[in-house]
Amino acid sequence: MTTMTPEALRAAEHFITRNARLLDRHRFAFHFHSGPAAPVRSVLEAYRNIDDGYGNGLEPDIRGHGSQPAAVEWALRHLDELGTISQETGSSVCHYLTGITDNTGGVPPVLPNVRYTEAAPWWRERENFEAALHPTAAIAGLLHKHHISHQWRDQATAFCWTRLDALRWTDPCEAMAICTFLQHAPNRQRAEAELDRLAPMIRAVIELDPQATGYVHTPLDLASHPDHIARQLFTDAEIDKHLDALQEQQADDGGWNVNWNSWVDSATLEWRGILTVQRLLTLRAYGRIDSYLPFPVREH
Repeated sequence: MTTMTPEALRAAEHFITRNARLLDRHRFAFHFHSGPAAPVRSVLEAYRNIDDGYGNGLEPDIRGHGSQPAAVEWALRHLDELGTISQETGSSVCHYLTGITDNTGGVPPVLPNVRYTEAAPWWRERENFEAALHPTAAIAGLLHKHHISHQWRDQATAFCWTRLDALRWTDPCEAMAICTFLQHAPNRQRAEAELDRLAPMIRAVIELDPQATGYVHTPLDLASHPDHIARQLFTDAEIDKHLDALQEQQADDGGWNVNWNSWVDSATLEWRGILTVQRLLTLRAYGRIDSYLPFPVREH
């Protein structure tokens, strides 16, 4: 097993410092320099709207001001990195979600108003705005993880179980949301049985060839750390090969590239900052960054 060199770590930090959003710079400082959580929370508040949702480009491909469910998922994932999500914050998010939830109990990734704002073509030209497991399952799972009690969470949980029972095929983004839900759903026996049933379906939409190119999702996109529920879906050899490939994919400028078509340079650069922090977290979680090898002390 090879670990990242000090030079590779330094290059990654330089890339983040030069190119990443303030949010991701603070996330990096929190995770790799023992920085405080408060700056991350403060920056996240700037993406929050008066309706208690999130927007304003928090999801880089949805750059309009209005709140969108996909941005709520991102906000909760960032808050989850910091520790406990408070009942107050969770209830505020649920207040927003309640206002956009249909009678099924779920939400779509984006609302129809995305057509009238600055967003990637795959969002603006979307025709289906029905409730979906992505992002409902991810949001519900994170609310369960942090014991956020709310009627919306309970309705969304029922929606997720109903959709999972009927699921006969999936896609990588939906699979990631499903795994988040199954990892934190309180009915552990049901969750584990459902993962067993869905395992072949999920593996079928995940790229197992570490050298594959194009818009693919790998085992590490699902199982981002060894304790993730999705880790059991892949062999040790599969994970190790993808960890090797992940290290090799670090670009010359120190960051990691996106594997989808760019629609605007600013969004692509922001995604690269997000991915670089994520890739470093994954490599560290799997022991590919030596625990005794700290990131270089930043110059002030």
